[in-house]
Amino acid sequence: MAHIPVNHPLRPMYRLAGFVAGAYLVVFGIVGFAQTAGDSFTGYTGDRVIGQGSNLLWSILSLVIGALVLLGAVVGRNVDVEVDKYLGWALLVIGSYSMATIRTDANFLGFSMATVVVTYLVGLLLITIGLYSKVAPQSKAGAPRQVREGRTA
Repeated sequence: MAHIPVNHPLRPMYRLAGFVAGAYLVVFGIVGFAQTAGDSFTGYTGDRVIGQGSNLLWSILSLVIGALVLLGAVVGRNVDVEVDKYLGWALLVIGSYSMATIRTDANFLGFSMATVVVTYLVGLLLITIGLYSKVAPQSKAGAPRQVREGRTA
């Protein structure tokens, strides 16, 4: 797509932000796993992990998603772009489902509203990182927008 930037000058910062988001999910998953290990696997348990509602299933899912984001950030080479994009959208879907079922028995991930907000924020961050982290050889990248439009700055 021509409107998605390639070889963005802030790409290293975006990769670092993706790494931090993945690390947060891993830390949340590990702490959540430790705190909810004796509780039920699904359902709202009332357990708070780093200020968010959680249960054992969501802790394991956070750990897996965070590990995939970290792996994508370490590998790079546009693998991180795809991983961040798809897992970001997955987090938005999970957050939307959990917000719709937050006060019902269908809240099998044990979300509180704080967890929904954090899940949305991390998902949107990952999608944004996926949009601005793409790399390509200079021969295929094309000129920056300013050069194409005849501006120098």
